[in-house]
Amino acid sequence: MNYSGIGRNDVCPCGSGLKYKKCCMLNSEAVNTNKVDAKLIELYQRKYRIKLKTKTDIAGIRMCGKLVVDTLNKVRDFIRPGITTNDINTLVHNYTIENGAIPAPLNYRGFPKSVCTSLNEVICHGIPSDRILISGDIINIDVTSILNGYYADANMTFLVGECSENAKKIVSVARQSLKEGLGMVKPFNTVGDIGWAIQNYAEPLGFSVVRDFIGHGVGINFHEPPDIPHFGKKGTGITLIPGMVFTVEPMVNAGQRYLKVLADGWTAITLDGSLSAQFEQTVVVTEDGYESLTPYEL
Repeated sequence: MNYSGIGRNDVCPCGSGLKYKKCCMLNSEAVNTNKVDAKLIELYQRKYRIKLKTKTDIAGIRMCGKLVVDTLNKVRDFIRPGITTNDINTLVHNYTIENGAIPAPLNYRGFPKSVCTSLNEVICHGIPSDRILISGDIINIDVTSILNGYYADANMTFLVGECSENAKKIVSVARQSLKEGLGMVKPFNTVGDIGWAIQNYAEPLGFSVVRDFIGHGVGINFHEPPDIPHFGKKGTGITLIPGMVFTVEPMVNAGQRYLKVLADGWTAITLDGSLSAQFEQTVVVTEDGYESLTPYEL
């Protein structure tokens, strides 16, 4: 399926059977920022540099998000012992290009590949290489695509072959951490509520939440305001309002939260060598909650 060049009267690629103009282009759940006071829109732009997204923006990000999730599902079906992380990069790069999109990580601030592949103790920004996957590995695949000028960002952590109970546990906790954070995304809650929910879930279980890397606004650019920490206090930070689009992407370590970045300038690993896992979705704040623009089951 090619996601580029969709016309108003074409069948929507989401699979609904409806015309694009009657479906994702004007989805009834999409936020209409005209319902948000114009002074509030201006305030968020001036004070926080947050551009609230229009219906058209959200439809474009949603379309890109569909491709991102399709890509992750392709990777899920491909992962097995014996392949290399470069093989995963090739799959992601080719599938993205074939569908009329651009892999956002490639050459972003010098990043040399089209996807991040973070193995075991790697927290994030792992660079694909000739490293062969073996049974027992866990690997996070972080995909960001640019489609028709819009960005969407999501990741999942996968188990490779037969994994230990400890590996299964960290992946399960990271997945639920994202779910806990997303549960706090609704109007009049705050950014701090998201981080509080994640921290309050993961830390009592004996895991730690990474502080050095956080979620971020996305859609028009790869990284936009606001920052979305995965730790914090309830009721603190920017108030969420309809039209805000950002990622929630908690990174959870089996050991301590501390990290170091390797000499390549990208690869962040746990300082104590413990396993790390992560899940991420791009969401938009709606009038009564949120919509995931990169939806997959949690």
